[in-house]
Amino acid sequence: MTAVTARDGRTGDAAAAGAWLDGVNPVTKIALALLLSVPLLASIDVTSSLVAIALQLACLPLTGLAAVTVLKRMLPVLVFAPVAGISMLLYAEPGGTVHWSFWYATVSDDSIALAVAVCLRVLALALPTILLFGRTDPTELADALAQVAKLPSRLVLGVLAGTRTLGLFLDDWRSMQLARRARGVGDTGAVRRLYSMAFVLLVFAVRRGTKLAMAMESRGFGAGIPRTWSRPSRLHARDAVALAGGLAIMAAAIGAAVAVGTFRFVWS
Repeated sequence: MTAVTARDGRTGDAAAAGAWLDGVNPVTKIALALLLSVPLLASIDVTSSLVAIALQLACLPLTGLAAVTVLKRMLPVLVFAPVAGISMLLYAEPGGTVHWSFWYATVSDDSIALAVAVCLRVLALALPTILLFGRTDPTELADALAQVAKLPSRLVLGVLAGTRTLGLFLDDWRSMQLARRARGVGDTGAVRRLYSMAFVLLVFAVRRGTKLAMAMESRGFGAGIPRTWSRPSRLHARDAVALAGGLAIMAAAIGAAVAVGTFRFVWS
């Protein structure tokens, strides 16, 4: 009975039952995500991004996530990161040897280096969010935002209710696909089917949101009185350790870029 997971939003033995990061308060995870992201925006260079990515991946065992899971969640970023680098590749200020030029587009040594740095920077900015919040329960996050961050309970509960309904969209989509296929209209016209199903899903979402809002209002969730919380959310020593670790990662990444000589402010 004492072995409960941290995903239940509880304290005490929760940290021992799950991954190390499960015992870190969600508000600390938000601060840690900012700490691991904002300093990287000061410079666009390859060194700091590579060091940050390597050190963050080295902390993967602490998150409780499998490497395959992280890779799957990073796929959209891996696909769209080169899009950010293409503009730099073609339209950045040329420097060094010019390899190709057409009208305003110029590919040179500097633009290639900048494009690679931008792609790596996108990956370095997205990775902390996936690692930190891959196992965070929405209810645990709401408890922390209300009790630790002191956000208005009405806002927190509304966001939590909306988050809980996101999973229903997938169920509705599958149900509509099966229903259309049973009627013999689900195998042709993929584009038209996509738009029609998206419209039906929008109608479902509006109806469900209206009913949910009325139900929550009738139960007093919209009242402005101070609320009580069934599961306490507090900060512990582990949160300080996590922030210190994030600070060490950023210090190592920025320090490596300065030592190699690749660090340069974005506005310089």
